Parts: sequence; structure tokens; C-alpha cells
Amino acid sequence: MRNSRSHSHVQHYRGYAVQSSAHRLPDGYFSSNLMIERSTLPVSSDRYDFYALDYFSNEAEAIDFSKRWARHWIDSRG
Repeated sequence: MRNSRSHSHVQHYRGYAVQSSAHRLPDGYFSSNLMIERSTLPVSSDRYDFYALDYFSNEAEAIDFSKRWARHWIDSRG
């Protein structure tokens, strides 16, 4: 049996650091997770963590979903 692993990718978008990740679940699916943090402050207190936004059959789909979700969330905040 394989251990659950999490893979992440960091990008910057409109003043935020966006870390999209996919966590492999015991059933083989991947949860789409996300951390968004203001990248413009020296010490950031604006950090948001989102877990299990949705579930996907492969890692790439889960990470792509997290990235799209992050852009929408950031854009909707103005």
C-alpha cells in the first residue's frame, strides 16, 4: 500500500502567493487543496487555507482546479 502524498505548486497572482496542491487519498482519488497568502506584506497575516475543494481521478486535474479556483477567489475580492 502506498502512503498518501501531497504535491504542490506555487505561483503568484495579483499580489498573492498561490500554492495549489493535490493530496492522494487511500481510494486513489486526489483532493484539490489550496493555500493563498498575500505576497506583498513583509510578514503576512493574510493566509487562507482551503482543503478538499473537490476530488479528481488524477493529480493534474486536481492542481489545475485549485489554480482556477484561486484566480476566481482573488478576482472576486477586488
